[in-house]
Parts: sequence; C-alpha cells; structure tokens
Amino acid sequence: MSVDDNTPILRSCIKLPLATDELLEVTAKAKDYAIMHGAAMRSKTSFSPDSLNFAPFVLVPSAFPRKEFEKAVALQPIINRLMHNVAHDEEFITTTLAETIKVDEFTANLFNIYRKVLADGYTQRISLGMLRSDLMLESGCPELSPLLHHLEDTTSSTAAPAAAAGGGDDDDVDVEQAEAKANTNKVGVARTISTSSAYCCWKQVEINTIASGFGHLGPASKTVQSVGLLRSDYLAHVYEGCAIKQVEINTIASSFGGIATHLVPLQNFVLKELGHAEKLKHMPKNDALAGLCDGMVKAWDIYGKKESVILFIIEDVSYNICDQRFHEFYIRETYPHIKVLRRTLTEVHRDGKLGQCKELLLGTTEVAVIYFRAGYEPDHYPTQGEWDARYLMETSLAIKCPSIQYHLAGTKKVQQALAQPSVLERFINDPDEIKAVGKIFTGLYSLDDNEVGNANYEMALRTPERFVLKPQREGGGNNVYGVDIPDALKRMSRVERSAWILMDLIHPPLTQGYMVRPGSDMPPQIVDMVSELGIFGVIIGDADSIVHNYQAGHMLRTKLSTANEGGVAAGLGALDSPYLIDSDDEDATN
Repeated sequence: MSVDDNTPILRSCIKLPLATDELLEVTAKAKDYAIMHGAAMRSKTSFSPDSLNFAPFVLVPSAFPRKEFEKAVALQPIINRLMHNVAHDEEFITTTLAETIKVDEFTANLFNIYRKVLADGYTQRISLGMLRSDLMLESGCPELSPLLHHLEDTTSSTAAPAAAAGGGDDDDVDVEQAEAKANTNKVGVARTISTSSAYCCWKQVEINTIASGFGHLGPASKTVQSVGLLRSDYLAHVYEGCAIKQVEINTIASSFGGIATHLVPLQNFVLKELGHAEKLKHMPKNDALAGLCDGMVKAWDIYGKKESVILFIIEDVSYNICDQRFHEFYIRETYPHIKVLRRTLTEVHRDGKLGQCKELLLGTTEVAVIYFRAGYEPDHYPTQGEWDARYLMETSLAIKCPSIQYHLAGTKKVQQALAQPSVLERFINDPDEIKAVGKIFTGLYSLDDNEVGNANYEMALRTPERFVLKPQREGGGNNVYGVDIPDALKRMSRVERSAWILMDLIHPPLTQGYMVRPGSDMPPQIVDMVSELGIFGVIIGDADSIVHNYQAGHMLRTKLSTANEGGVAAGLGALDSPYLIDSDDEDATN
C-alpha cells in the first residue's frame, strides 16, 4: 500500500470532527457496547484467560463505493471455484512450487504431506473451503486513463483558486496521522496531479489458503489538506471510476467473520446516538458468522454420522477468542445436536488415532469436520509431533477446512503464477469470468533464478519504491517494503530468492475517522486510514463436482495510513464496516 500528497480522500460517513463532549460520550458508550456484545479480544501485552479488551474499532463506518462492493460480492463464487480448481490440479501445484520447496522448509514440509497423501490416495475426496477474498482500492488505474483527460479539463481552471484558499496545509497533525507539509504552490500542483489519479480500482495483493491473516500497508502518507470544493468535485468521479483489485484470498482460519457480524450493530448504535439513523440504510447486511458456520454444518451433514463432531484446531493461546467462540456457540445454539471440540495440534498428536475405516478418533469421539484456526505458521509446529498430527488428519476420513491441497493453493507462489497471462484459462472456462477475475489481479512477479526472475530482480533494485517483497508466510509481519527491498534481496542467494515474490504496491484512497483502541488517549483523534474489504465465501466439493458454492458475508479492516503492517491486535488496525456510497449521493458530491 502506498499513499502520497496526491492521494484522494473519500468523504466521511458523517461530518467530522465531532464536538469534544459528544465525542467523549459516544466513544465511552461504544467501548462498553463492544465488550458487552463480544467485539473483544484477549490482550497480548497483559494476557489473562479471565479478561477481555474491546477489539480496536472505527467509531463510524468508512465510505466504500457501492458498485465495487456489489462487484466483489458477485465475484466471490467465481473466486471460490477458481481456488477449488487450483487445489485439485496436482501438476500445477507441483510445478509451481518446485523451486520454492527447495529453499523454504515450511512449504517443503507441507508439500511432503501433500505428496504422501497423493501417493496413498485421498481417504476423503471432499474438501470444505471457507475463503476470504481481501480487496483494496487502487487510486491510479491505467485502464481508466481515457476518463482522466476529461476530468483534468473540467477541473484545471479551478485548481489555482483552491490552492490559494488552502490555509491549513502546514499544520502539524498527530503522529498517527500523515504530516501535511505542502505549501500553497505545492497544493496547486498536487491537486492538478491528483485529478489525474483519482480513479480507484481494487487490487489483488495475494491469495491465502490458510489463516486469513491481515493484509499489508505501505509507506507513510502525506495528506494534502484544505483543498475544499475542488476535492469534492473530483471525489464524485473517484467513485464512478472505481474497480476492485484483490489483496489476497484466505483459505484457512477465515478470521473475524464472527466479530465483523457484531460490529455492524455497534456502528449502527453509534450513528443513532449521533442522530444519524438515516445513514443505516447504506450499511449492507452482514451474515458472515451464519454463512461460515452453515458451511461447516453442511460438511458435517455430508459426512453423515450423527455422533461425530466438528473439531477446531487452535493455537496454544487464543487471543482472538471471541471470534472463535462466536463460531462455536452459533453452531451449538443453532444446531444443538452437533458438538464442537477445540484442540491444539499437540493434543491431536497425543490423543488422535485412525479407526478401522480411517475415521479420525479423539479418544472414542469421531471427527467429521476439521476447521483449522492454527497451522499456518512454522511456530505452530514446534516438534515433529505437530507435523505428525497434521499428516494424521490429512490421511483421515474427516473433511478438512482447508485440506492440504487448499493450503498449498494459497501460497504466494501459486498466487503469483495465477496472475500470469493465460493461466486463468486453465481453471475457468467462461471468457467473461476470466476477464472479470483477471482485472482484479495486481502485478505479481517471480524471483526464480531464470531469465524472467532475474529481470524482475533487477527491476526491484532499480525502483524498489514500487513494490512489496513477500515470502511464503501468513499471519502478517513478514513482508519487506520499498527502499528496504534492495538490501533484503542482496542478502539472498539466487536460489533463496525463489521463495519470495515481488508485488506491486497498492495506492488506495484515504478515509479519515476516529480509531478507538484499548488504552489510547481520550478523546480519540482524527487519523488518516486505508481500508481493506474482505468477502467471505464457502465452497464444498471434490475434484469432479461442487456441491455448495456461495458468498458468505463480509468484513472491513481499516488501518493507519502510516503503517506498513500491523493487524487489529497490534493496535495499528481496527475493525470497521462499509458505508456504501453512490456517485450521485449527497455525501459523495458535497
């Protein structure tokens, strides 16, 4: 993610700033509402199994183009099917990861399990995919350039007056915000340039098939402030020109579906408290929790044994406990005949075994469905015992979410391969669907030791500010950004480079609002933020047929524009909801 002086700002859901007394009162209410309704997490800094903090959240929902939201929702079943087909293409996965597994031990261990499962034959041919496709707005799409000339012509005559009117461009802002350092002339120039890059499109950063982790953010931003009516003029055009681009697809531990479902009522409450009940109609209904849990239950039904259970694979310490428990409790309350167990990989190694028909048994309890909320990082496998537990589950009759082939299908290397010309035709037959999916991919580049990879390596050294360097890891905190890329690449051998991919930086528009975090100063300050939309999907089937395939809700994560990375738990991001806007909305054009 990258922002600069020319980055457009989407208008807030309501007029900001709020009066201090009103802000203090509604924020205090919102914090209590969050805790009382389960929008909460355990603290990483002062962990206790007996206490919770509210999860960081944005006070009022962030603006989001309705047309692009609806496009993302419509595309999700196609993305589901794409990943399902990739996961069942042995040749593609094997060829694509051939170089990576030579230097990446974690991916090699996963691939060894995959290879052994293939050699023995699948005990369970059905897979449950619970995916989350993450998308981010791109504010400078070359495919939209024919529209830009008209915009420049209609706005250039007003650029100078707007620049002259800007009186607050040198004001210092909070350290969590970008610093606005533009002088009057710079504002004029920046405004003119900004109108030619104000169109937004969604970009895909990566596809994850394990542990729906958080996306990345880019370099610090500098926001041109006080551009007045001129900025409002072209923001309407920003909305009209948006097109989604995908950040990633998660296929394991699709997190925050539970809390995201409960965040909509929280922000609804805040808007009503502030006297803006009329805004609620612009917030889309979110049934992510029900959609995901119903997917697990559909898989349980397919397994077909009434006494069997659904097994959640968890970490030794679960910080995101409310999100996990929401899934468990929804199943127990809605389907009381289905029992849910929670076990670590270590516990499965200790207690698990295969029955006569290769059913997975924990003691005497048969497992129908395995839902991985852990297993996506090397630290989750501290000994060979945890790897043995993973292999045991993969060879069992239980339906896995994800199966080992789905896990591998979500590696960065596979995502990079999918973004290459003509590759989508291998997995999608419909030309219109191929075109639609292809448009949401961002630039992904191989760093293999061959002619193409070496050329990409040189490109990264020449213009590192254009890229993000990404390894085969999930969970966040692993990427290398911008000017740090050359040193990182130079420390790698030619072979080691093949475990990484290069990706174009995203240039999202900014939003501004109040980010509320445990322990932060009161009242909260207005900060510059960028948002990442997650669309959940469920798909169930085998290599020959698909039984269920549907979109299953959404979530919005909003982060400080000044952060490269940092998830909700790290305090640099917050849970949010989309406030849908149209190009002719009063909120969009005034």
